[in-house]
Amino acid sequence: MEYSIGILELRSIAKGIQASDEALKSAGIQLVTAQPICPGKFELVLSGQLAQVNAAMEKIRTDFSDYAVDSVLLGRIDPSVIKALLGGQPEARHGALGTIETFSVASAILAADTAVKAADVDILELRTARGMGGKGVVMLTGEVADVTAAVEAGSRYAAEQGLLVGSSVLGAPHSDLWNYV
Repeated sequence: MEYSIGILELRSIAKGIQASDEALKSAGIQLVTAQPICPGKFELVLSGQLAQVNAAMEKIRTDFSDYAVDSVLLGRIDPSVIKALLGGQPEARHGALGTIETFSVASAILAADTAVKAADVDILELRTARGMGGKGVVMLTGEVADVTAAVEAGSRYAAEQGLLVGSSVLGAPHSDLWNYV
């Protein structure tokens, strides 16, 4: 099954709630999440058929352009990204550990999707905004070369948008570190 999702961040909670209602009324989409996030922003993640998600996002971008922080449309998102968004985690391979940190939820989700499509890696965790000042973090695991390639690929979009906070690759993380990531 192929997934299509749209991620939008607005700088107003009130306008985010209004945008969520308009999106639901304008197209046959479903909400994956619609909630306030740090620091006083609103996260809206839509799913559905590509054309419908695109139409809903365009409506929000047009009607709420003064409140937009970031947005991205992913037409063929990897299912592991959806699982990670919903809190699921694979059994960690405990190989190399790669981290991509971004200033927005949308850029973190896109980084995760790009990373898993670029190399043979697993998403260890995908944290979005809550308790992190609105940032997004994706943690990847796998073989060193794969994790390196995935982190580089996943970081590219965020860097081009000026939304990359940082990234790292640990080839052989200390065994105790796995208890905390």
